[in-house]
Amino acid sequence: MMETSMKTMAAGGTAIVSFLWGEWSVLLNVLLALVAIDYITGLAAAYKEGELNSRTGLFGIAKKAFIFVIIAVGNLIDVVLVETGTREEPVIFTAVIVFYVVNEAISITENAGRMNMPLPEKLLSAIKVLRSKSDKENDKDRSA
Repeated sequence: MMETSMKTMAAGGTAIVSFLWGEWSVLLNVLLALVAIDYITGLAAAYKEGELNSRTGLFGIAKKAFIFVIIAVGNLIDVVLVETGTREEPVIFTAVIVFYVVNEAISITENAGRMNMPLPEKLLSAIKVLRSKSDKENDKDRSA
């Protein structure tokens, strides 16, 4: 009985995830990793600065969860656009993920700066390139 309930819950959870985010992609994996790294480095930086507190930490978790809500909205908009023939392929979903990947990468580097850690110039350059591409995609989507 318990095993059947667990399987049913797992199947229901998988269906919900599939509906909200579509096929789980490498981009979502990357974002999930960066969200976790950003949260951990943010905690470390706050600890170093003597500003660590539970209320701020809880709010940080809520913000991180909301990122995935916004991505779900992007995916659902893409579904509507593709189904109505407005677009041939989903692009909003990818643009939203790339936006948040860039945002998390910037935040991680800021956290490293708060901890007085040196940052490789190649990493900073790569973030600038991603940010530029993300900005161009967002501008293109606004005009479409």
